[in-house]
Amino acid sequence: MLLGSELTWTLAFVVPYVVVFIAFVVYPVARGLWMARDPSLYRALLADPLYARTVVNTALYVGLGVNVKMFLALLLSGFFMRRRWWIRALLPVFMLPWALPSIPAFVSFHWMLIGEEGLVDRLLWVLFALPGPLWFNNRWLALAWNVVAAVWKWLPFWTLTFLAGRMAIPRDVYEAADVDGAGGARRFVHIVVPLLANLYLVCTLLDTLWTVGDFTTVSLVSEGAPAYSTNVLATLGFQYAFDAAQPALGVAAVMTALPVLVPVTVLLMRALHLRQVQL
Repeated sequence: MLLGSELTWTLAFVVPYVVVFIAFVVYPVARGLWMARDPSLYRALLADPLYARTVVNTALYVGLGVNVKMFLALLLSGFFMRRRWWIRALLPVFMLPWALPSIPAFVSFHWMLIGEEGLVDRLLWVLFALPGPLWFNNRWLALAWNVVAAVWKWLPFWTLTFLAGRMAIPRDVYEAADVDGAGGARRFVHIVVPLLANLYLVCTLLDTLWTVGDFTTVSLVSEGAPAYSTNVLATLGFQYAFDAAQPALGVAAVMTALPVLVPVTVLLMRALHLRQVQL
């Protein structure tokens, strides 16, 4: 049993965490569920064409963004495994987008695409004598740039994660493959993919959770343009709550992501448990 002084120190460390958890996790979630309990809110969402468009945007933003990030990160981790000095020197440069603060990085993205004065259109004119489009006047172009910005920002992080996973594979396995005459492609298919499959699944599920709730990228890159047609659920909820002064509707819009988030969370927990069993 804990002595009096040990119990005091234990409570001193534990109680603040419990209070913070209740104040910033339990209460907001419970309050949100209470605000979004009215079925009429969801009928209003389904009747709003903007909501249906936003659901499509969210599915594309999450589906494309997550899968492109994971696939490129897995490939690039193999590139950075090579023992050449210039590749090792390139790795810190490659990590810079992840190290940059999100807000100035995405604001810079927005201004690079702002039109004729933007860097992208200027380069198109200088290099190819082509007039650049008005990127944020087209829904699909603006949505594509949201995906590009998200991939650019988070690709280094996942590449580093897969690089660490590759480095954990014993060298004996690669050496045995070399003895058997396995080339780079066969080693990737028969060694890397099976050994990193669970890590790939965990990273994919975790990034899905993060991307569904991503507000900053869309809010700062396309700003929902044109005419809120590139909103995702996170930015639509903000728009309902603050621009339209309907906080309950905004919470309801965000809560409609729960049917996706809950199964993904369950799968993530099972994948982590499987990983522990394997270890």
